[in-house]
Amino acid sequence: MAKKIFIVDDHPIVRQGLIKIIEDMDGFELVGESGDGVEALKLCEQLKPDIIVVDISLPSMNGFELIRNLNEKTFKKDYIVMTMYKEEEYFDEAIELDVKGYILKESAGINFKKCLQEVSLGKYYFSSEFSDNLAKRTHATSELLNKKPSLKLLTPMELKILKLISENKTSKEIGEELHISHRTVQNHRAHICEKLGIEGYNTLLQFAIEHKHML
Repeated sequence: MAKKIFIVDDHPIVRQGLIKIIEDMDGFELVGESGDGVEALKLCEQLKPDIIVVDISLPSMNGFELIRNLNEKTFKKDYIVMTMYKEEEYFDEAIELDVKGYILKESAGINFKKCLQEVSLGKYYFSSEFSDNLAKRTHATSELLNKKPSLKLLTPMELKILKLISENKTSKEIGEELHISHRTVQNHRAHICEKLGIEGYNTLLQFAIEHKHML
């Protein structure tokens, strides 16, 4: 049975390019497309695609928020994030959400077909830029965790947010810098406090400042 694919990107020309690639591949069927996060959420719930190709920057709901909302739905699905962003914090967020594929738009013509094939087999596929970054970050994170065992409980995104908290940035400022919602930042803060056994923002801020050199 063909894998059902849904594309979410706010640029029609990008969607058309991906659709052309999918149409030329065996074993895949395009079941829908959208340029809007909220609309995509509704359509995916109805169509239940196997693989959802998601851009990060979307009107009304960004790609990561869309994935979080879709994860609350019961049907099985995998995600491929295709983006213009090269910054590590976006890749970290995708990894935290267990995204199976992560590729740059600038190399989509080369990587998209292979990514789709690998993800359809239950494997992971990242553009080479991110594969290299993942290897480097894994090594650096391992060194950090060996120095501070309590930080082993935190995800890469939570470590990033803790670093920004150490710079005395508000949740709003952190959200704007990481392109996530204020509510998402608040949720991450709550998870950090719970994992570290910290109560109250002032205590969290003090902890972050004291360990800033390790973040």
